Amino acid sequence: MSHDRFVAIHGHFYQPPRESPWLERIEVQDSAAPYHDWNARVTAECYAPNTAARCVDAQDRILDIVNNFAALAFDVGPTLMAWLERERPAVYAAIVEADRTSRAARGHGNAIAQAYGHAILPLCSRRDKVTQVRWGLADFQHRFGREAEGMWLPETAVDRETLEVLAEEGVRFTLLAPDQAAGVREPGDDWRAGAAALDPRRAYRCEVGQGRTLALLFYDGAISHSIAFEGLLSSGEATAARLLAGFDSRPCAQLVQVATDGETFGHHHRFGEMALAAACARIEAGGAATLTNHAAFLAAHPPTAEARVVEDSSWSCAHGVERWRSDCGCQAGRHPGWAQRWRGPLREALDWLRDAVDPLYEARGGALLKDPWAARDAYVDVLLDRTPASVETFLER
Repeated sequence: MSHDRFVAIHGHFYQPPRESPWLERIEVQDSAAPYHDWNARVTAECYAPNTAARCVDAQDRILDIVNNFAALAFDVGPTLMAWLERERPAVYAAIVEADRTSRAARGHGNAIAQAYGHAILPLCSRRDKVTQVRWGLADFQHRFGREAEGMWLPETAVDRETLEVLAEEGVRFTLLAPDQAAGVREPGDDWRAGAAALDPRRAYRCEVGQGRTLALLFYDGAISHSIAFEGLLSSGEATAARLLAGFDSRPCAQLVQVATDGETFGHHHRFGEMALAAACARIEAGGAATLTNHAAFLAAHPPTAEARVVEDSSWSCAHGVERWRSDCGCQAGRHPGWAQRWRGPLREALDWLRDAVDPLYEARGGALLKDPWAARDAYVDVLLDRTPASVETFLER
């Protein structure tokens, strides 16, 4: 097995909270038929199959059944994990167990945390950024029984303040798209601007102030795009070959890393979980590279080069974060005559409401609570455990 060639495949798994606020259950969603709702459908097509992916031979005879989460670097959104724990406990348990398995094999678990509510963090106030990160870390600790080393930023949306908050809360690294690199430099050298100067096969460190640093890992955009949108998953052998072709001839340690929505593996591409399992098996058996996760790679190969990020950028909007606050032109294309001019007024209204409610909460909450904002951050403990004892402990604090 090569000691300086590594592959990391990251899956970002997420579903929004679909529960009725009155019933705290998901009502029937006709568009998900024949399933009850979209959570159930995507679980049947993706999450469950990835915990028991079939490895087959040329005659489609089953050779093995594997848990892809034990091979895959991944994050699972807190709202999805809560639903899985309640509605699909076997799938939930298999995901948690896969992290334990990977930690035993690699010294670092495959799972990383996710900001709690999938908010676009650059558009949040600093106080809201802190709560989103703290709730995400607390949720991860509760479910995986360990501290998270990394955190996935929703839509990989980033600005400097978001990175500052991550570092302040003890997060060691995050993953970004290659176009989010504003510039890189070697120690003592001048900055080289733009994504063209980036080498996605290595890690970078980012100075975030007050002596703190955060590791940044920029995934390979071309290979990730091929997996997500160009049909590469039609063949596990082709997927493995494309990943292994990502190395160059330099003798230094290299990490070919890709990232995509986890739903790519089975929901967006039928049998994608089988292609993923076949690709991972081929990489592990071939000896040309070692399958790993980002935390394990960083522990063995801490970054020396430095990177800066493009402010207010994301992986899913060419205009940065404008799709969440303006008529930037991004749309699904299903209704060519439609426009998104409503985004601006909606964002302004929500921001106005936040800015109006925050002082009211601080004033009214301050009369009842020692620290209203600390109480909000701590309330995640009640969300994770709504027993009377948990509520009583929260109120006592």
